[in-house]
Amino acid sequence: MPNPTAAMLVIGDEILSGRTRDTNTNHLAQALTARGIRLQEARVVADDQGAIVAAVNALRGAYDHVFTSGGIGPTHDDITADAVAAAFGAPIDVRADARAILEAHYQRTGLELNEARLRMARVPDGATLIDNPVSSAPGFTLGNVHVMAGVPAIFEAMVASVLPTLTGGDPLLSQMIDVKRGEGEIAQPLKELAQQYPDLSFGSYPYQRNGAHGTQLVVRGTDAAQIDAAVVALSRLVSQS
Repeated sequence: MPNPTAAMLVIGDEILSGRTRDTNTNHLAQALTARGIRLQEARVVADDQGAIVAAVNALRGAYDHVFTSGGIGPTHDDITADAVAAAFGAPIDVRADARAILEAHYQRTGLELNEARLRMARVPDGATLIDNPVSSAPGFTLGNVHVMAGVPAIFEAMVASVLPTLTGGDPLLSQMIDVKRGEGEIAQPLKELAQQYPDLSFGSYPYQRNGAHGTQLVVRGTDAAQIDAAVVALSRLVSQS
């Protein structure tokens, strides 16, 4: 049975402007790999409801899971919850359980649960809340879309909350060979080996270090024995080419 698939949707003008660096995609990729879920696409869209709705609908139809980050805070440009609700055609409003979480949090901190902060309790009908042990304001899951905060510490905590509830596949394994040669010299043997092992993926990543160039060759898959055999064969082919 093939491993489940996933996509990442990063939402925010601050990502597209370069003001904020996206680290959430990298974290999610590593977490999903450990769970046996293949992250197969990542997109970044602006704080535009039409763009978010279109991306959510495209991705949720193509992959088993969609993870979003950003746009669920208290300000006017935090429109992700509304956009996801619109994508599903679901009503959205302040929900009692989400409000209770925020009330308890702000009572503990001595801050006011004002109208802006109450926006973070707006949840689409039919969604399941995602726990946020960092700042309390919950994310939510609607269908196969998991909606999470953009702040890295909170996003990572939400990922940790969601992943145990998802069915994964066989662990995704990899091995790497470092070759002190350019890609052009090893492209043909790499192609031949990829044809010989269709269940594995082969990656080629050139680099330059201290004036010298080389290539990292990565073999990925779920069958450890196949990966071992492919790496041995790859080492032999590269040395002979």
